[in-house]
Amino acid sequence: MNIIDKALEFLKAREFVAVATADKAGKPNAAPKLLLKIDGRTVYFIDYSIGRTFENLKVRPEASLTLMDVRSLAGYILDGTAEIIEKGRIYDECVEELRKREIELSVERVVAGVHIGKPHKEFEVDIPERFLVYKIKVGECFEISPRGVIRQEGS
Repeated sequence: MNIIDKALEFLKAREFVAVATADKAGKPNAAPKLLLKIDGRTVYFIDYSIGRTFENLKVRPEASLTLMDVRSLAGYILDGTAEIIEKGRIYDECVEELRKREIELSVERVVAGVHIGKPHKEFEVDIPERFLVYKIKVGECFEISPRGVIRQEGS
Protein backbone atom coordinates (compact mmCIF):
# COMPACT_ATOMS: atom_id res chain seq x y z
CA MET A 1 0.00 0.00 0.00
CA ASN A 2 1.41 3.42 -0.93
CA ILE A 3 1.87 6.23 1.61
CA ILE A 4 -1.16 8.33 0.62
CA ASP A 5 -3.55 5.37 0.69
CA LYS A 6 -2.09 4.21 4.02
CA ALA A 7 -2.59 7.66 5.55
CA LEU A 8 -6.13 7.93 4.16
CA GLU A 9 -6.99 4.51 5.54
CA PHE A 10 -5.75 5.63 8.95
CA LEU A 11 -7.71 8.89 8.59
CA LYS A 12 -10.99 6.99 8.07
CA ALA A 13 -11.08 6.04 11.75
CA ARG A 14 -11.10 9.68 12.89
CA GLU A 15 -14.11 11.89 13.62
CA PHE A 16 -12.39 15.25 13.91
CA VAL A 17 -9.14 16.32 12.29
CA ALA A 18 -7.21 19.57 12.52
CA VAL A 19 -7.25 21.28 9.14
CA ALA A 20 -4.35 23.69 8.77
CA THR A 21 -4.57 26.69 6.44
CA ALA A 22 -2.78 29.99 6.03
CA ASP A 23 -3.96 33.48 5.24
CA LYS A 24 -2.69 35.70 2.42
CA ALA A 25 0.31 36.78 4.52
CA GLY A 26 1.13 33.18 5.45
CA LYS A 27 -0.15 33.31 9.05
CA PRO A 28 -1.14 29.73 9.95
CA ASN A 29 -4.38 28.51 11.46
CA ALA A 30 -5.32 24.97 12.45
CA ALA A 31 -8.84 24.11 13.58
CA PRO A 32 -10.66 20.82 14.14
CA LYS A 33 -13.23 19.93 11.50
CA LEU A 34 -15.68 17.04 11.34
CA LEU A 35 -14.49 14.40 8.89
CA LEU A 36 -17.49 13.53 6.77
CA LYS A 37 -16.16 11.07 4.22
CA ILE A 38 -13.27 10.02 2.05
CA ASP A 39 -13.79 9.28 -1.63
CA GLY A 40 -10.60 8.07 -3.28
CA ARG A 41 -8.03 10.77 -2.55
CA THR A 42 -10.65 13.40 -1.82
CA VAL A 43 -11.56 14.19 1.79
CA TYR A 44 -14.74 16.03 2.80
CA PHE A 45 -14.97 18.03 6.02
CA ILE A 46 -17.79 19.93 7.68
CA ASP A 47 -17.19 23.41 9.11
CA TYR A 48 -19.94 24.87 11.24
CA SER A 49 -17.88 27.49 13.04
CA ILE A 50 -17.16 29.31 9.74
CA GLY A 51 -14.23 31.47 10.76
CA ARG A 52 -10.57 31.69 9.89
CA THR A 53 -10.40 28.41 7.96
CA PHE A 54 -13.11 29.68 5.63
CA GLU A 55 -11.47 33.11 5.23
CA ASN A 56 -8.07 31.52 4.60
CA LEU A 57 -9.35 29.07 1.99
CA LYS A 58 -11.02 31.91 0.07
CA VAL A 59 -7.63 33.56 -0.53
CA ARG A 60 -5.33 30.51 -0.43
CA PRO A 61 -7.12 27.25 -1.31
CA GLU A 62 -4.57 24.90 0.23
CA ALA A 63 -4.89 22.77 3.33
CA SER A 64 -2.78 20.39 5.37
CA LEU A 65 -3.90 17.54 7.63
CA THR A 66 -1.58 16.12 10.27
CA LEU A 67 -2.16 12.70 11.79
CA MET A 68 -0.33 10.61 14.36
CA ASP A 69 -0.69 6.88 14.80
CA VAL A 70 0.07 6.42 18.48
CA ARG A 71 0.40 2.64 18.06
CA SER A 72 3.13 2.70 15.43
CA LEU A 73 4.32 6.25 16.23
CA ALA A 74 4.21 7.04 12.52
CA GLY A 75 3.06 10.50 11.55
CA TYR A 76 1.42 11.66 8.35
CA ILE A 77 1.04 15.03 6.70
CA LEU A 78 -1.50 15.20 3.88
CA ASP A 79 -1.36 18.33 1.74
CA GLY A 80 -3.87 19.25 -0.91
CA THR A 81 -5.98 21.76 -2.70
CA ALA A 82 -9.24 22.79 -1.10
CA GLU A 83 -12.59 23.84 -2.42
CA ILE A 84 -15.37 25.47 -0.42
CA ILE A 85 -18.76 23.98 -1.24
CA GLU A 86 -21.79 26.00 -0.15
CA LYS A 87 -24.50 24.68 -2.50
CA GLY A 88 -25.21 22.31 -5.35
CA ARG A 89 -25.33 18.56 -5.87
CA ILE A 90 -22.19 17.72 -3.87
CA TYR A 91 -23.36 19.94 -1.00
CA ASP A 92 -26.78 18.24 -0.98
CA GLU A 93 -25.13 14.79 -0.95
CA CYS A 94 -22.95 15.90 1.96
CA VAL A 95 -25.99 17.19 3.87
CA GLU A 96 -27.62 13.78 3.51
CA GLU A 97 -24.41 12.06 4.64
CA LEU A 98 -24.09 14.47 7.57
CA ARG A 99 -27.63 13.73 8.78
CA LYS A 100 -26.78 10.01 8.84
CA ARG A 101 -23.56 10.71 10.74
CA GLU A 102 -25.44 12.99 13.16
CA ILE A 103 -27.67 10.08 14.18
CA GLU A 104 -24.73 7.66 14.49
CA LEU A 105 -22.63 10.11 16.51
CA SER A 106 -25.55 10.99 18.81
CA VAL A 107 -26.37 7.35 19.52
CA GLU A 108 -22.71 6.54 20.24
CA ARG A 109 -22.37 9.48 22.61
CA VAL A 110 -25.66 8.90 24.44
CA VAL A 111 -24.78 5.22 24.97
CA ALA A 112 -21.31 6.23 26.21
CA GLY A 113 -22.91 8.75 28.59
CA VAL A 114 -25.33 6.19 29.99
CA HIS A 115 -22.45 3.75 30.40
CA ILE A 116 -20.48 6.17 32.60
CA GLY A 117 -23.52 7.68 34.32
CA LYS A 118 -23.46 11.15 32.76
CA PRO A 119 -26.58 13.00 31.59
CA HIS A 120 -27.22 12.19 27.95
CA LYS A 121 -27.62 15.87 27.03
CA GLU A 122 -23.84 16.32 27.39
CA PHE A 123 -23.27 13.73 24.69
CA GLU A 124 -25.82 14.59 22.02
CA VAL A 125 -24.62 15.97 18.72
CA ASP A 126 -26.41 19.05 17.48
CA ILE A 127 -25.34 20.14 14.05
CA PRO A 128 -26.23 23.75 13.25
CA GLU A 129 -28.34 24.68 10.26
CA ARG A 130 -25.56 26.63 8.54
CA PHE A 131 -22.32 24.90 7.70
CA LEU A 132 -19.85 24.58 4.86
CA VAL A 133 -18.26 21.60 3.18
CA TYR A 134 -14.55 21.60 2.43
CA LYS A 135 -13.44 19.27 -0.32
CA ILE A 136 -9.71 18.60 -0.09
CA LYS A 137 -7.96 16.74 -2.90
CA VAL A 138 -4.83 15.19 -1.47
CA GLY A 139 -1.87 15.73 -3.74
CA GLU A 140 1.08 15.06 -1.49
CA CYS A 141 1.77 13.00 1.61
CA PHE A 142 4.67 12.77 4.01
CA GLU A 143 5.18 9.83 6.33
CA ILE A 144 7.44 10.40 9.32
CA SER A 145 8.73 7.24 10.98
CA PRO A 146 9.39 7.01 14.73
CA ARG A 147 13.10 7.40 13.90
CA GLY A 148 12.48 10.63 12.00
CA VAL A 149 12.81 9.19 8.50
CA ILE A 150 10.61 11.18 6.10
CA ARG A 151 9.16 9.58 2.99
CA GLN A 152 7.23 11.64 0.45
CA GLU A 153 4.67 10.70 -2.16
CA GLY A 154 2.76 12.81 -4.64
CA SER A 155 3.43 16.06 -6.45
